[in-house]
Amino acid sequence: MGAFAQSNGKVCDPEKEKPNAKNTKAVKGNYGVAVSKEGAVDVKQLPEKMKGEKEIFVKIQGDVITACQVKGCWMTADLGDWKSMRIRFKDYAFFVPKDSGGKKFYAQGLASWSETSVAELQHYAEDAGKSKEEIAKITEAKRELVFLAEGVLLEKK
Repeated sequence: MGAFAQSNGKVCDPEKEKPNAKNTKAVKGNYGVAVSKEGAVDVKQLPEKMKGEKEIFVKIQGDVITACQVKGCWMTADLGDWKSMRIRFKDYAFFVPKDSGGKKFYAQGLASWSETSVAELQHYAEDAGKSKEEIAKITEAKRELVFLAEGVLLEKK
């Protein structure tokens, strides 16, 4: 993924994942690079738009299901049909509020297909506050649509 890859390939980088005044501050609802609403594709259309593509740079809009409950270092978006997509943030440059669930979002960045390892899936489940029993049930990697955002605009519903 070139410039959009996380720096060390780890699921999380504790040194870069420290919330601070710079990476948690919103400017007019924007986190990271300023994102406008114009030209955004409904996130529920993204799987169709990605058919035959490895990755695309795109602006999306949709509803946040939940955000990481540890630091706000990722969020999930509703793809419809009981499916979701994880949105991570480029180079840990910003985080979103942990109470972002239910808000409308606009994000621009790189959508791609990814093989998410068991360790990553378990880590995300832990971040989401899942029980040890639920985490232990995660035993298979998952091919899924993911999004690496360079900026997110959040608004209240």
